[in-house]
Formats: sequence, structure tokens, C-alpha cells
Amino acid sequence: MLQNLERLDLLIAHYVSGSLPEPAHVLVGSHLEMQASAARLAGLMEGFAGETLHVSPPVALSAREHRLAEIFASAAPAEPPARIFEKSRFPASLRAYAGTDLPDIRWKTKLPGLRHHVIERSKDLETSFLWVRPGRALPQHGHQGLELTLVLDGEFHDHRGNFGKGDVSIADEMLDHRPIAGERGPCLCFSVLFAPIALSGSTLRLFGDIVGL
Repeated sequence: MLQNLERLDLLIAHYVSGSLPEPAHVLVGSHLEMQASAARLAGLMEGFAGETLHVSPPVALSAREHRLAEIFASAAPAEPPARIFEKSRFPASLRAYAGTDLPDIRWKTKLPGLRHHVIERSKDLETSFLWVRPGRALPQHGHQGLELTLVLDGEFHDHRGNFGKGDVSIADEMLDHRPIAGERGPCLCFSVLFAPIALSGSTLRLFGDIVGL
């Protein structure tokens, strides 16, 4: 769990620097909305970055007038529908990115007791909502790249520890795990997957987890 927290601090640092791709930026921003301690850490990082910028020597901006003209001529980003922002269970940044709210999600059954809704999919990325029934174990799997998971409601646990509402799980090629939803209620997550997963573990256990036993 300590390693996950260290990686999360690094992820927040990249968020503050503005270097994360949009889905990861949305996930971390949602995490900051849900956990005040994480938001305070991000605020400290922003303060340090501001101080560093303040003492750094200025750098001349090439084609300044042309760049300013482009900025002022660009259109403002479209506002998401107002209804999305009323009495929502999603953080504001996630609502704006997903373009939907919890009551409007069109779930598809992926496995017994496991539903998902794909927000965005390409050859390099998949973002989705996941809903897992209480006590349901997901098939054991490894990762071929980075996966970020934000718990929006409920909880899950694996060999690293427990992940509750507002927590972020960071998985990469070094992690092989079997997440299990908590018993007290369904687990709802926002997932950002940058590479496919690979099933692992014994055939008997995989069969049981796939059919939801």
C-alpha cells in the first residue's frame, strides 16, 4: 500500500505540472475533489511551483502578439448540460468529462455481478465506469501497462490493502492481483486503462471468478 501511495504522490505532482493526459488528469482531479488531504498536498505543490517560477529568470516569448491573437480568437469550451451538475454523485471534473451522471449510465453486463460503461476507447486507451456487486471477486490478472482506478463509492481490497471511496489504485506491469468488492455495498469505480490486462492464476479459480461463484 505504501508503494501505491508514493506513486499517487508522483501522479499528483504530474497533475500539478499539467503533464498528464486528459483522462488521467480527470481522475486525479476527481480524487482531489473527494479527498481534502490530497487537495492540500496538491496546493502545497502548486505553491512550491509558483515560488520556483517567481525566482526563475524570465524567458522571452517568441511571436508574442501572434500567440495572444490566437488565444483571444479561440472559442470558449462548450459547457456540459446543466442537469449533469445537479445533485450528482460524481465529482465535477468527472461529470464534465463523461458527459453523463450515475442515473443516466447505460450499463452493460461484462460478467455476472460486474457491469461496465465505456466512456472512451481507442487502441491506446479505455476509460470506463465499473460496477461490482458486494463481495464479488474479479478474476486474477496482471497488467501490460498502466491502469488507474478511482473508487467513487463502496470499496474493494486486494493483497495491497483496502481501497475506499476517493482512493486511487495504481497498477502496472509489476502488479498481479485479484480485487474483491467489499461486502457492505456495490463498488463503483472510474477506470483509466492504458494497456490490456492479462488473466492469471489457477484455471479453477479463474473459472469461479468469471462465472461469479
